[in-house]
Order: sequence, then structure tokens, then C-alpha cells
Amino acid sequence: MPDAYDYITLMCRLKTVQARNKELESGERYIQLKELHQKECRVYEHKIQKLESAIADAHKETIRVRNYWFQVLEDMLLEFESMQKKAAQELQKMEKRALLAEKQRDDALDKVKELRIQFYETAARLEEEQGKNLKLRAQINRDYENSSIPSSKTIKRKKITNSREKSGRNPGAQPGHKGHSRKKHEPTHPIILLSPPEAVTEDCALKKTGKTIIKQLISIRMILDVTEYHADVYYNSKTGERVHAAFPDGVVDDVNYDGSIRAFLFLLNNDCCTSIDKSRKFLSDLTGGKLNISKGMVSKLSKEFALKTEPERRSACADMLLSPVMHTDCTNARENGKSCYVYVCATPDGKALYFARRKKGHEGVKGTVAEDYQGVLVHDHDITFYNYGEDHQECLAHVLRYLKSSIENEPDRTWNKKMHSLIQEMIHFRNKSQVPYTPETEKSSEFEKQYLKILETARKEYEDIPANTYYREGYNLFLRMEKYMRNHLLFLHDLRIPATNNEAERLLRNYKRKQAQAVTFRSFESIDYLCKCMSMLILMRLEEPENIFDRVSKIFG
Repeated sequence: MPDAYDYITLMCRLKTVQARNKELESGERYIQLKELHQKECRVYEHKIQKLESAIADAHKETIRVRNYWFQVLEDMLLEFESMQKKAAQELQKMEKRALLAEKQRDDALDKVKELRIQFYETAARLEEEQGKNLKLRAQINRDYENSSIPSSKTIKRKKITNSREKSGRNPGAQPGHKGHSRKKHEPTHPIILLSPPEAVTEDCALKKTGKTIIKQLISIRMILDVTEYHADVYYNSKTGERVHAAFPDGVVDDVNYDGSIRAFLFLLNNDCCTSIDKSRKFLSDLTGGKLNISKGMVSKLSKEFALKTEPERRSACADMLLSPVMHTDCTNARENGKSCYVYVCATPDGKALYFARRKKGHEGVKGTVAEDYQGVLVHDHDITFYNYGEDHQECLAHVLRYLKSSIENEPDRTWNKKMHSLIQEMIHFRNKSQVPYTPETEKSSEFEKQYLKILETARKEYEDIPANTYYREGYNLFLRMEKYMRNHLLFLHDLRIPATNNEAERLLRNYKRKQAQAVTFRSFESIDYLCKCMSMLILMRLEEPENIFDRVSKIFG
């Protein structure tokens, strides 16, 4: 059954539709719609007129704006063309300037290239000249403190500064100090009693005290002691034989000189390094011109002394072979303007032997004590000596000199200063040790670590700044100390081994003094005899240090 509400709604709608239908049929609705349409059309026509008018105004404004913009565009185009012409002109100028600048740049680059080449050449020449300057300066500054040159060959003498403060006291013995009077000798003449002064005889108040002042006047004189032997000659009338009494030993020639004269001339010429002429003249002056010894006799004394003392030197050579440590060194000699060499071997107990050799190297070592030695050799880094002996110790005195030279000529490096201080500290530590022998200690290990650390510093410094071509001594020393480290530090582990080779150095100075006095020897044999005589004199002083003259006199007989 349909709802009442729906029915009413439908009825209302029906009435509405019926009323609209009547209006349509009667034409009233059409008229209303037409009027409404006409009204709306008039409104729209009015709006269209307004819009057309606005469009016309907008069109006019568009034309005006267009014309304005065309004018502005024309002005801008003209201005642009003008600017373009100016830009083209500027561009042309810039192109010309760029071409000119490129040309100037190329010329400048060429000039810079030439200057760079000149700079490199100048820098290379400067570096070369600096190297030469360094080399020459190192050669000029070489002396006994920073090289192997002996102090006697040093031209410039350094003044030794006196660090003591002035006390204001007079020089000489001070009040209260016990005096050291000269030794009095046994009088050789009758005692001379001086007569009293006249004041004693005139004044009776002066009495003798019993005290006597004794003073001696000592003089020397040489007395010529001549012993003359007479032997009657007997003739045998049957056989024609002539006989006479035998003369004592040594009395052969008509005039013979005993051992005292021979020893005097021998020691004066070989030990005191005086020339043969001066030795003869001195003896002649002492004897008032009575003794005038020939040059030949004086020159033969070395040979005679050397031949007579051969057994003693052989015995000393055998004793030196048993020493645990031995020093050895070599120096130049001159024979008729040619070079030869003198070797020395010495033991810490004072024994020493000199050897003359024509050549250096293994031929020079042959026949010396070092050839058959089986102990520790102390030397100055002569590579030949490394082929002999059981072990080796480098002379640290030479190393200190070379380090000082490196410090002076390579001031920018630090390793040489550190190594110089370390070696001095090690030698000082070694000298304080009084025990004859001790094994390795912690201190020795610490020194070795510092030694290696300094060598590493040297390696880095020479890698960063290589050694100068004209001065490589510092770099070569570093390589040597690195390679022969054990031989530089051997003295720390055995206190019987000295740190330097000064024993051999001092002994060679004896020969150098004779060489400087003689300048050159006439024959190699004279150098050989001199070496043998010097060896014997050292051995004799070791046995009888007080009076060597008597011992030499007995040898000459």
C-alpha cells in the first residue's frame, strides 16, 4: 500500500505540471520566456558592446605599445650595432695586443730559458767552486790536530792559552817552600880555605863561630887518555922469521880508538841526531884539536853496532811475539831521493824494533814481528795489517782528528760532533778502569748502542744531503767506522788493549828527527843499520835506563 506522503507529493507535482501546461497552451509562458530572453539578450548585448569597446581600446594600446617597442627595438638595434662595431674594434685591438703579448711572452720565455740555463750553469760552477774552496780550505787547515800530519810539520803554531789567574806573587820559589838545592860532589882538588876579611883581623870583637859556608865550583874537561904499547921485534937468523909480543884485543892499527870514543860519536850522531861533521868537530873541540876522527869511521859505527847486537834483537823479537798486544806503524823514508819505508813494532812493556823496507804492503811487513804475530795488533787503519794478527784495534786518536776535520768542514752535520764526544767519553771511561782485564759490562753495551745510533744519524744526514764531491773525508770516515765498528770498540772489552797507537807514533818520531837532520840517506843499508841501532838503544834503555853510555862502550869494546 503506497505511503500517504508520496501520494500527496505526487498530487502536488501533478497540479504544478497541469498549471504549466495551461500556461504553455495559452502562450503566456512563451511570452514571459521571450520577454525574459529579450531582457537577457539586451544585458548581454550591452556587455558585448562594453567588451568590444575595451577590446578596441586594448587593440589601440597594443598597437601603441607595439609601435613604442618597435621604436625602442630600433634604437636598441642601432645602439647594439654601434656597440658591436666598438666591440669589434676593441676585439681587433685586443687581438693585436694579444699577438703582441704572445710575442713578448715567447721572447720572455726564451730569455727566461736562457737565464735558467745560465743560472744552472752558474749554480753548477758555483757548486764546483765551493767544493774546490772547501777542499782547499780543508787542505790549508790540516794540522796535527785534525789529520795525520805530525806536529813538527805544522807551519802555524797555536798559542797555548793560560787559564790560570794571576796571583800577584813573584815568580820562583815562595817563602816557606822547601828548597831543592843542587847536589854537591866529592872535591877532586885540595880544599881551598879562603882567608878572613881585613875586618876580622882589625876588630877583636869578631869571634869565630865554628860554622863554615861551603860552596863548590864544578867544571868538566876531557882528558885524552893515551896508552902506548911497545913490542920488541925479534929476528931469527936461521929461518928469517920475525916475531913480537901479542898486542891486547882491539889494538890492531897504529892508532886505535877504544869503545868510549866510538860510543861518544855513535850516540852523538844517532841518538842525538847531530851530523857527522858536527860530531867530529865537537869531539875535536873537547880535546883541543888533538882528536880528528875521519868521516868514514863515524859512518861505519852504525854498521858495527848493528852487527854486534844482532843476538839481542833476535831475543827481543821472540819476546815480543809472546805479548798479547802489539803496536805497529809505518812512515816514509828517503834514500837517494827515492822513497822507502820504516816500520816499527812495539809492545806495551816498552820493547820496540825498527825495520827498514824498500816497499810498503805485504813486502814491507815481511820479516817484521807483525808477520808471525798472533795477538791483537793496534794500528792506524792500514788495511795490510788486517791480514796479520788475531784481532785488531783502530787508533782512536786518528779518528778524533778526522772527526775534528769533519766538524770544521761540515758544520751543518751533527753526527761528527756526537761521535767526537762519545769517543772522548769512551776513552775517559777506559782510562779510569785500573783492572788489567774485565769482561763486557753494561757500560760497554751502552756505548755500543750510542755508537750505532750516531751511525744511523750519519746515514740519514748523508741521504738527505749527499757528501760534497770535493770533500768526502767525513762520509768515508762514516763508512769506515760502520764497517770496522768492532775494531774501533775492541778496547772496551779487553782492558789490556789501548785505545790509541801513540806508542808506535812516538817511536817513529825518533826516526823522523834523524830523517829531518840527514834529509836523505846515501844507501838503503844505512837506513837499515840505523833502524837496528835505534831498536837496540830502546832495548838498552829499557834494561839500563841510568847510564847507556857505558853499555854502548862495552859493546864497541
